[in-house]
Amino acid sequence: MALADMALFAATIALAGVVSGLFAGAFGIGGGAVLVPVFYQLFGMLEVSDLVRMHLSVGSSLAIIVPTSLRSTLAHRARGAVDEQLLRSYLVSVPAGTVLASLSAAYISSGQLRILFTVFTLLFGLKMLLNRQTWRIGSQLPGNPARSIFGIALGFFSTLLGIGGGIMNSTFMTMYGRPIHQAVATSAGVGTLIAVPGTIGYMWAGWGNPLLPPGSTGFVNWIAVALVIPIAWMVTPLGVRLAHRLSKRQLEIGFGLFCLAVSIRFFASLL
Repeated sequence: MALADMALFAATIALAGVVSGLFAGAFGIGGGAVLVPVFYQLFGMLEVSDLVRMHLSVGSSLAIIVPTSLRSTLAHRARGAVDEQLLRSYLVSVPAGTVLASLSAAYISSGQLRILFTVFTLLFGLKMLLNRQTWRIGSQLPGNPARSIFGIALGFFSTLLGIGGGIMNSTFMTMYGRPIHQAVATSAGVGTLIAVPGTIGYMWAGWGNPLLPPGSTGFVNWIAVALVIPIAWMVTPLGVRLAHRLSKRQLEIGFGLFCLAVSIRFFASLL
């Protein structure tokens, strides 16, 4: 890479770390929705093959979500905002969905992963922007087997998309009348349940692939991970404080606009 390209690469990585850390704390999303499209573009700059670029972006994102989601969870827990009972009920179902996704990742094309990413962020962004108090499925979160089925789906789709599950879990909780601040806080914990087995699964799925760039273990590039984690780790508590200063509707609008922006940007990569 030329010197100017290297400077742009470093600056973009740093900015991605700041934004992902803020959003991890503010929205409990782990930062994957920021990191996946950024990594996709950056790996393109490094001329990584299109056959593995999306998988590498997703796997590297999951590896970064491990510490950011853990830090976000601890910060929210200190404020008493985490639904501990709901989080414990996910201990089996969410990792199970994550394992299924990791096994599937090796057989899904890069284009299919990009389409999934675009559609999911668009749908959830519209839901948050257009949200109304009357949009409720019920007043109590469902028990088993419905909750376990949702947990498996939560782990499966979040792992395929390289996100921490905050988007899906926040929507699930708010549709059953839970406060958005509690949904955000609990979703940070969900990110840890997804990211740890998801990272291991993507390392396994890409093991030995000759198209991967240096510094990669399977579909996880440790150079990108090492550059982002320190920045995101420092910034995440700022996002947590921001979340607790904003109103419910302000959080919803911010979350919705963010999802739409990501969806539009990623849709452009499909053209």
